[in-house]
Amino acid sequence: MSENYPVPYNETERLLKLSDLDIDYGSLSESFKDLTHLAAKVAGTEISLINLIDAYTQWTVARHGLDLHQMTREESVCQYTITQADQFEVPDLSADDRFNKNFYVGEPLSLRYYFGVPLKDNDGLNIGALCVLDTKLKMLSPEKIELLKIIAVEIMNRIKTYQTMESLQNKLKDAGESNKKVAHDIRGPIAGIIGLSEIITEQGKNANLDQVIEFIKLIHNGSKSLLDLADEILSDHNEVKAPGINEFDLSSFRAKLLELYGPQAAYKKINLKITINPDKKNIIFSKNKLLQINGNLISNAVKFTPAGGTITVELDLLVKQEANILQILVADSGVGISEDEIVEILTGGMGTKQGTGGEKGYGFGLSLVKHLIDKMHGEMFITSEKGKGTIFRIELPQSNL
Repeated sequence: MSENYPVPYNETERLLKLSDLDIDYGSLSESFKDLTHLAAKVAGTEISLINLIDAYTQWTVARHGLDLHQMTREESVCQYTITQADQFEVPDLSADDRFNKNFYVGEPLSLRYYFGVPLKDNDGLNIGALCVLDTKLKMLSPEKIELLKIIAVEIMNRIKTYQTMESLQNKLKDAGESNKKVAHDIRGPIAGIIGLSEIITEQGKNANLDQVIEFIKLIHNGSKSLLDLADEILSDHNEVKAPGINEFDLSSFRAKLLELYGPQAAYKKINLKITINPDKKNIIFSKNKLLQINGNLISNAVKFTPAGGTITVELDLLVKQEANILQILVADSGVGISEDEIVEILTGGMGTKQGTGGEKGYGFGLSLVKHLIDKMHGEMFITSEKGKGTIFRIELPQSNL
């Protein structure tokens, strides 16, 4: 495949939009299953895929007819589709020098026909593509092409709905936290009422005021019941709970990273090891932008680590009263980077470089990581030695959930 890989003119804005959507690439399949099936039916093809493309990877978030989950961006056809305003067609993949050496053209897949439509947001940014493929040569009618474009619009509508639902989940959680704060705040006054009623009860006993005592006992019992209820609410809040839709703990974060990025490392025969601090494994924190940050760092490490190498990811939480600090370390045994390149990354820039497996790359992944970390008021530290690997250390403040 030619090394003149296509890059949209608005690539930085496009990647920022994709990161703002903050999509878990492994969680959308069921939401789009009907649309991939419909697209294949409309086109009369064996295969239909919904692909989102980040700085390093094409993520197949929904599929029909082909059990594909990801591939390198360099190998994809949809990287060309996202540079187009309207559509992109390859009549015969085997006759096109840009694609005919890629795995999906040879056996056993033997794909030949490709047609793709950009997935375009309201600002005209193409975050991915809806594509249909077949092992036979095809020609789509204008009517079928228009129907595929309508399906692409519906995919974007659902992605926006998905994002809105996550936002609502966050607001509902915030409301729940407010309710728990109210429960906490009423404990003091109720405890005071109980203490006062105990004093009055004791004085009532000394005065033999039986009716007053009975009345005060009712106040006392009622107040104690309220206090018990507040304690119950607060104890529920303090129990170890499973992370919600917008949350991780260290265990679930590790599992998601292995699910998404383990295949990349395995494909290049790299050992990916992810460890967590077991003492902090059940502390819940927001998943906001964490997959984009950690994912880009792991993909970058895969790109610059030769086969047989090792990538180590360490996840930990520094627990503080005001805000916990999520600590991420990504270390590789790759080619390393120079001091000048470290300065360039930390100042928000990074040029395109050739990977150890011939991957040319696109030069935007680490710039995006630095942008996201700065936006979250975090810090990034880089150490490296040429020929011996690179270590990225990230510290990200997390609101205490």
